Amino acid sequence: MATSWFSVLLLVSIVFSCFLAASAGDFYQEFDLTWGDKRSEILNGGRLLTLSLDKASGSGFRSKREYLFGRIDMQIKLVSGNSAGTVTAFYLSSEGPNHDEIDFEFLGNLSGDPYIVHTNVYSQGKGDREQQFYLWFDPTKNFHTYSIIWSPQGITFMVDNIPIRVFNNEESIGVPFPKNQPMKVYSSLWDADEWATRGGQVKTDWSKAPFKAYYRNFNAYSWNSVGTDVWRTRALDATGRRWLRWAQKYHMVYNYCADLKRFPHGRPLECRRSRFL
Repeated sequence: MATSWFSVLLLVSIVFSCFLAASAGDFYQEFDLTWGDKRSEILNGGRLLTLSLDKASGSGFRSKREYLFGRIDMQIKLVSGNSAGTVTAFYLSSEGPNHDEIDFEFLGNLSGDPYIVHTNVYSQGKGDREQQFYLWFDPTKNFHTYSIIWSPQGITFMVDNIPIRVFNNEESIGVPFPKNQPMKVYSSLWDADEWATRGGQVKTDWSKAPFKAYYRNFNAYSWNSVGTDVWRTRALDATGRRWLRWAQKYHMVYNYCADLKRFPHGRPLECRRSRFL
């Protein structure tokens, strides 16, 4: 089934190659190291980037370009060993108080525990749309591909080409959706032990520092209005929907739409409308 879904995505990429403008590969050309002093490095002639966290500071980088819709891929190898308290964030964001944002956040764990991937969507400065999943593999042993597909119709979060979440555009029922603000690609490695692991019960063990995350094979595909109408019809096929149901049934550990204590006066509007959020 995974092969089938990958084949669909590959076919879509080929079909729309005439509409897509791609940037790829060279971290020197694509990114600026924005904070952390020398804790972030670009290596191997621009093909590898590393972020590091110690007790004094974390680190981060940001894309030189902005994107308004497209597909963003990054291969990441996450912090290994006892990474409790750390967060590796990979996300799209605009700037300003009413910013839009599309988040992957990888929450560190005690050695042997599964990593949690935390997803969120902000529109016009408002987020609170969290879903969390256990990753079904050890993301510290090898590189894995994390993707955001963003169109005017919706946002899809993917792990190794498997969709784990879809957030649809529900502006027709009054739900804000990020569609007007171009966003840059960001990533950071930072200390969040007040909440990241078991709700903050497990603190960062600084004797294990420095903590390191590794990045390679960045790709960004943006499409113009010529290809948009065709792309809309190829969001998820039946195989993709089966994978989405699988991820949500067997690996989801938190869904804001199911948190009735958080929304005692009724779930958010989009939660009542869509099966896949």
